[in-house]
Amino acid sequence: MKPHSRRTFIKTGAVATAGLTLADYAFAAPPAEQLALAGGPKTVNVPTARFAALTKWPRYGEAEKKAVCDLLDNNKYYQELPLFEKEWQEYTQSPFVKAHMNGSSALTSMYFALDLPPGSEIMVPSYTFVTASLAMRFFDCVPIFVDIDPHTATFDLEDAKRKLTPRTRAVEVMHSWGLPCQMDTIGVWAREKGLILLEDAAHAHGASMQGRKMGTWGTMGIFSFQTSKVMPCIEGGMGMYQQREHYERAAAFGEYTDPVKFPKDSPIRAYEGTGFGQKYRMHPLAAALGRQQLKGLDRLNALVEKNVKALNQHLTQLEGVTEPVCRPDQQRVYYHRNMLFVDFKKLGFTRDALLKALRAEGVDVNFWDYPEQHKLKIYSEAKWWHHPPAIPASMPGNAYVNANHIFLPLFYEEAPDVIEQYVKAFQKVWSHRKELA
Repeated sequence: MKPHSRRTFIKTGAVATAGLTLADYAFAAPPAEQLALAGGPKTVNVPTARFAALTKWPRYGEAEKKAVCDLLDNNKYYQELPLFEKEWQEYTQSPFVKAHMNGSSALTSMYFALDLPPGSEIMVPSYTFVTASLAMRFFDCVPIFVDIDPHTATFDLEDAKRKLTPRTRAVEVMHSWGLPCQMDTIGVWAREKGLILLEDAAHAHGASMQGRKMGTWGTMGIFSFQTSKVMPCIEGGMGMYQQREHYERAAAFGEYTDPVKFPKDSPIRAYEGTGFGQKYRMHPLAAALGRQQLKGLDRLNALVEKNVKALNQHLTQLEGVTEPVCRPDQQRVYYHRNMLFVDFKKLGFTRDALLKALRAEGVDVNFWDYPEQHKLKIYSEAKWWHHPPAIPASMPGNAYVNANHIFLPLFYEEAPDVIEQYVKAFQKVWSHRKELA
């Protein structure tokens, strides 16, 4: 896929939703000034309290507080779970959904629902959270570690094609940082090879592709509602299922009261009173929070997207700076921070030097190298696995993204003045590239 232009990438609809246009963010480049690092004036001057309010996460308001207090008062705790499931199902248009106590229990239940023969292998990105690959070992499945595309930080289909084995039964993708994977091409390949397609959408609440919500492209998928996520409930998770048999197995694995609710012809109905041995039920207070958070999800996602694009349209004009490629038919969301790629080899100076210069200007900037699963000790110890996972010699996509990214804050309120200051800080630092080199 060819990279898309910045103009294609910017979706003006999200900007209009919040009442401003990108023209309102047309900033002139500042005159060359001495870097703050060298004694010059600091570019970003935002009061601490205001910056904290702009970036505060999670954001719970009066509606969330009232919902929790009402629940404590009326003692109708467990009514919240089916109500939340119904509202999430309607929002995502998923055939079946099941609330879980967190994303990890949703993943574990999903692997149980697969019911694969011992020794089956499941493709999964090494650039992912530990449960995505580790939980499969409880069902005698083994991960095949797949690289990520350095232009998106999402699943690299070409690497997956090279690593396909006769034991491969499923492929699981992760929508990293809220950016959808290319589910159409991945789905075509999975069907050709007879693989079950799974989605880790823990970062992607509200994201869609071709008008279809993430979590509904695969045979099964999961979401996490942990406190850092796009839709936080402090803790919580959701399973997404296209087929009734998978839904019933996953639900009964973590909720012993569910089998009696299934149709009489269900093979899982016979496990009434026991389920399959786990208790992964979502906490009712989390469900109450989730119901309120869902009401404002699209509005807040649109505002965050508008702020990100108002900033990134200028930063990506700077030498060596790009953002993860998002196709025109994809609607991404933003999880945790605003990731930018910086080609430090092209720039000629280090990430540490850049961060030091930007921080001196008052920019909140950092990086976080995602732990690569294939490098962790547990995957090299045969005692945990049906057979030892293959440990790849290199993951060039992982390595590039980890070494060549920075994170900027997400702004959850209108912030044109702060965005302007951030743009000028970057432009100032870039005008002193030779000094930094």
